[in-house]
Amino acid sequence: MTSHAILTDEHEALRGSVRRFVDAELRPHVDEWEDAGMFPDEVFRRCGELGFLGLHYDERWGGSGGDLAASLVFVEELGRCGCGAISMAVAVQTHMCTPALAEFGSDDLRERYLRPAIAGAKIGAIALTEPDAGSDVARITTRAVRDGDTWVLNGRKMFITNGTRAHFLTLAAQTEPGACHRGVTLFVVDTGLLGVSVSRKLDKLGMRASDTAEIALDDVRVPAANLIGPEPGQGFAQLSWQLQYERLSGAAQSLGQADEVLARTIEYAKRRRAFGRALADNQVIAHNLADAATELAAARALTYDTIWRVQHGEYPVAEISMAKKYAAQMQNRLADACLQVFGGYGYLNEEPVSRAWRDARLQRIGAGTDEIMNEIIAKRLGIRG
Repeated sequence: MTSHAILTDEHEALRGSVRRFVDAELRPHVDEWEDAGMFPDEVFRRCGELGFLGLHYDERWGGSGGDLAASLVFVEELGRCGCGAISMAVAVQTHMCTPALAEFGSDDLRERYLRPAIAGAKIGAIALTEPDAGSDVARITTRAVRDGDTWVLNGRKMFITNGTRAHFLTLAAQTEPGACHRGVTLFVVDTGLLGVSVSRKLDKLGMRASDTAEIALDDVRVPAANLIGPEPGQGFAQLSWQLQYERLSGAAQSLGQADEVLARTIEYAKRRRAFGRALADNQVIAHNLADAATELAAARALTYDTIWRVQHGEYPVAEISMAKKYAAQMQNRLADACLQVFGGYGYLNEEPVSRAWRDARLQRIGAGTDEIMNEIIAKRLGIRG
């Protein structure tokens, strides 16, 4: 199964629209935004105006009523802008902080948060990870205690993408201490509430144009109506479902980002001369790039085959984990091979290939590390109990 087997003319028209947007409104500014350590909120608003943030969401809430493939084509094309931070941060909006809200939230929550998120009027973040709890969501210590018609939240959240500018958080907290995963509950937390604060903006190796924060919650009173789901304790199941969207989004980001740096490198190898001939005429370099292109094609086939299965009613958790892991590993190998072609110039921050190399590294960590993906795959295949 290849991407052509599931992508319609409408999908390809969408791809063209996103690519024109990327070329005209993002690519010319990415160096400036990278230096500033932040891209402007206007990117979210503009994506909302163009209808890109709700491609797979119901028209009732301002979406387009499209399919999963459409939303992932969008994320993949964003990855071609030359700045991985943008596709990552926007994917938080489309595939990380809103899926559970759209699927399990009340109509009131959808109206107050999902609709403006789709419009780009409100920026969201997903707040799961804590200083002492990462992939093991059941071990989070952020506590929510019911008090009348509110829940009082206390805790800390770490590595929160969009954290310094988010208007709301889709946040996991423990509502039943000692119950592990059975006590995890999701809330929508307005960042304007008293007691919500940004402890610090984090200084990262890559994805530098995206803000990442540590967030403190000190006696934050969240309205009971902001609980996602009819009752507490359903957050772990909701997150397990939502993470599949996040991981496919990660795979799509890897495809777009890898495509971009490979295209730049091929162009450079044809232009750059050494020892009286173009770098591309050196067989070793040409073959290394051919290997990289082959791996990219394989990752794309796996990713789109998995999307096809999801759209045909399957829940292929093992294959989603495979696609996420393999695409991320491919991207890292490809970015490293491309940097090698640039030689000393590739080691300079002024050369975009160095950014691609740094940005790629997060893909093997976020949304579940390679090791977590392997554990999921092994269990699903019956290798481990």
